[in-house]
Order: sequence, then structure tokens, then C-alpha cells
Amino acid sequence: MRANILLLAIIATFFFASSAVYTLWHMVSYDGEVEWTGTIGMALTGILSVLIGFYLWLLYRNQAGELPEDRLDAEIDDADPEMGHFSPWSWWPIALGAALAMMFVSLAGPTFLIPIAAALTLIMLVGWVYEYYRGNFSR
Repeated sequence: MRANILLLAIIATFFFASSAVYTLWHMVSYDGEVEWTGTIGMALTGILSVLIGFYLWLLYRNQAGELPEDRLDAEIDDADPEMGHFSPWSWWPIALGAALAMMFVSLAGPTFLIPIAAALTLIMLVGWVYEYYRGNFSR
């Protein structure tokens, strides 16, 4: 994780410096006019790198020791924790994705489908959340 933090710090420094050089170069080339799109875009990319690096630094500071991915003597089984409960046979995520795709396509095309897609999205989301409260897999 230390390598990731260092890499993000280098990326942030690069984008902040690129933003400054870009702004100065554009001002020299175009009689003092600032081109805001590129300047703000590169500065925001640097800010995003700082935010991700700061988050990783907080995680690194608060974790108990080195992660298995950071140790050279780690085995594959060291980084194999229980990740939660997943249902590989569930069809609800596919149906939810289709309903969301219908909703976003209907924003650009046939807008009469928006309420139908919203209702399908709600039904699929409720079905996925409550999948284990009914039927063969109820708990």
C-alpha cells in the first residue's frame, strides 16, 4: 500500500505541475488568456489523486500491520478472508441491469418507457434484496 500512496503522490504532483505549466504556456501563447477547461481538468485530476492517496494513507495508518499483498513472503491463502455471502445462481442482478439499461436508453429515446423502466427497476431491486426471505432459500 505504501507503493500505491507514493505513486498517487507522484501522479498528483505531476498533474498539479502540468496544470501550472499548461496555464502559463497558454497565457504566453494567447496574450494572457487563461484556458479554463484544461487547467481545471488537470487540477481536478491532481485533487482526485490526492484524495485517493489520502484515503489509502488513512487505511494504511489504521490497519493492523502490513497487508499480505505488501509482504514478499506472503502465501496466497494469507489474503483469502471471508468476503461475505454471495448467490451465484441469482438472476436478479441481470434483470436489474436490464431494467436500468432500459431506463437510461429511454432517457435518450422513447421517454414513455421511463415510468415502466422505473417500476421494473424498483421491482428488481426489491426482489434482489429480499431474495433470501422467501422460497427455497429463506432463512
